[in-house]
Amino acid sequence: MKPFLIISLDFELHWGRFDKKDLEQNLLYYRRTRESIPEVLELFHQYEIHATWATVGSLMAESEEEWKTFWPELKPTYEENRFSAYVWRQNQSKIWEEALFAPDLVKRIIDCPGQELGSHTFSHYYTCEKGQQKEEFRADLIAAKKIAWEKFERKLYSLVFPRNQMDLESVNIVKEEGFRAIRTNPSDWYWKKPEDENLVKRIFRTGDTLYPLGSKTTFNKPLRKQGEILEIPASRLLRPFKESSLFNQRRIRRIKGEMDYAARNGEVYHLWWHPHNFGNFPKENLLCLKELLDHFKYLRNEFGMTSISMSEV
Repeated sequence: MKPFLIISLDFELHWGRFDKKDLEQNLLYYRRTRESIPEVLELFHQYEIHATWATVGSLMAESEEEWKTFWPELKPTYEENRFSAYVWRQNQSKIWEEALFAPDLVKRIIDCPGQELGSHTFSHYYTCEKGQQKEEFRADLIAAKKIAWEKFERKLYSLVFPRNQMDLESVNIVKEEGFRAIRTNPSDWYWKKPEDENLVKRIFRTGDTLYPLGSKTTFNKPLRKQGEILEIPASRLLRPFKESSLFNQRRIRRIKGEMDYAARNGEVYHLWWHPHNFGNFPKENLLCLKELLDHFKYLRNEFGMTSISMSEV
């Protein structure tokens, strides 16, 4: 089998962090994120990288006023209101739209060759949290498809579940709504049931970025069929650069080694991250990305490794 590199990005800005982080305190973080995205796209263009940008539908709106026109009729009824983007907004006396809406960046993404506009649901929907109903999830997906089509004339074929939460019923709804591919979690125990997060899982996930603690991350049969949905396993999260960390280069070497294995054995490697992961130390993070893309270029020349998006699988 020919070796492939898949890259997917969870594009969400504050929609992916509203239940964890204060918006005002992170404004500089989001500004730097916005500035780094065109540079990432330029690197992708330079190295002929195809990628899937799994984008929160709400982020495609121009403003809060327009966002509300695309709201789904059914909204999630979580037992814990903190998980609802709509409840969060109602509880804010002021918001900063630059951290929530970015149709200009979405336009730059779809104008860049090889880039796929995918979905990260409309409201960063959590399918495994208590209280929500599956028809509410369906309504959310319909809203995501509607805004992508009406704003950018794009149909959505690939989806990444927020916080990697998924179950059989939600996967079936994704299939019924016309999606063709989803990203799934690695098979290791510390990636299972992400809604049941704990310290031990975090320690093992972090440790595995430095040394092998679980199963191999590459695969030669990238697709597990769930009906007509193609399940594309994730290989590795590209963790952000950290100041004064002894492990920055170790994490990059680990990814390069995994890419090597995939290229030499005709397998697939699926790298993912959030664009906002570059919000701190954007220069250093871009240099790390360039180092990885330089390595991909070598593997392409030596072993024929090819870059593809999720929909191109």
